[in-house]
Amino acid sequence: MRIGIVCYPTHGGSGVVATELGKELALRGHTVHFISYQMPFRLDGFHRNVFYHEVCMLAYPLFKHPPYTLALINRIAELADREKLDIIHAHYVIPHSFCAHMAREVLGDSGVRVVTTLHGTDITLVGSDPTFAHITRFSIEKSDGITAVSQSLRDDTYETFDVPNSIEVIHNFVNTRQVTRIPGAREKVGCPRDECKVVVHISNFRPVKRVPDVVEIFARVRQKMQACLLLVGDGVDRVKVQETADRLGVSDDVTFMGNQDEILPLLSAADLFILPSEKESFGLAALEAMACNVPVIASHTGGLPEVVVHGETGYLAPVGDVEAMAEYALEILSNETLQISMGEAARQRAENVFDSSLVVPRYEAYYREVLGQRH
Repeated sequence: MRIGIVCYPTHGGSGVVATELGKELALRGHTVHFISYQMPFRLDGFHRNVFYHEVCMLAYPLFKHPPYTLALINRIAELADREKLDIIHAHYVIPHSFCAHMAREVLGDSGVRVVTTLHGTDITLVGSDPTFAHITRFSIEKSDGITAVSQSLRDDTYETFDVPNSIEVIHNFVNTRQVTRIPGAREKVGCPRDECKVVVHISNFRPVKRVPDVVEIFARVRQKMQACLLLVGDGVDRVKVQETADRLGVSDDVTFMGNQDEILPLLSAADLFILPSEKESFGLAALEAMACNVPVIASHTGGLPEVVVHGETGYLAPVGDVEAMAEYALEILSNETLQISMGEAARQRAENVFDSSLVVPRYEAYYREVLGQRH
């Protein structure tokens, strides 16, 4: 198949999943064209059957802001026509799915099909805002195929937009042959001693991620044992998180890593991963931690219960319940046998449920189903 993938190129989950999906599809013999305003950060090096197409924008004084969506529509239409694409796979509704539909309108009866994958905030935050609600509903209803990364997100979509479409749940995934624990990683993060526990959090530091809660949890752990906290990512709550660490007196044990393209060494150093989000449609960072034999403590919200099995691969607690999460963290970190067994169970779940060898064929089958609708 000839597949165009439209995605964000940044560190967010939708861009990561889109990029990894394209790479996996290319390995399976499909031709994949990525379309975005810059090279996706996971699209490093040469990949056979993979091509990148930059969306270039016209700088003209008449425009207060460069008209990216118009440039994207034109780029999709141009590429679909020239490469005779079978599928345009839009990851995240706004603006990607909407632009894919407009590009198809420009082309007329080209036969290309549009598949839209819902990732979370494109429904629960951006899409549901009155500014974008109508075009979000339009984009969903006009798609030839719709997938959601969790059952929770599918339910949220039906509740928010009441669309008639059938939404296929295809979970996010990891290639567990590549995402696996690297030996000897602890020494590289400044906490090499066995008695020093390493706690990790990865996110975009938006309020919905509740990163100050991570510091609150860690401070309670630090009162009981030697530990360090690695905060990976950046965003609007960065200053608030630093202030929380200062207020609680744990700044010396908290390292702000910033955005990192290579997270595998950091997850391989971890004893525990914490994700206390207010909303989380899947939790890809939690899954990547699980693939590295790391137990996860997360909020019981959204799609996280579909990823983390409470009492087996980690623990789930109500949103904002810092005390409960801290107690769970101490239980795991103070019991090496439990930590190891939960880590092994986490790895096993990543292999048995979320491995790319299981999930990517579902996308292939879904594409063929959508293409079978052609008249």
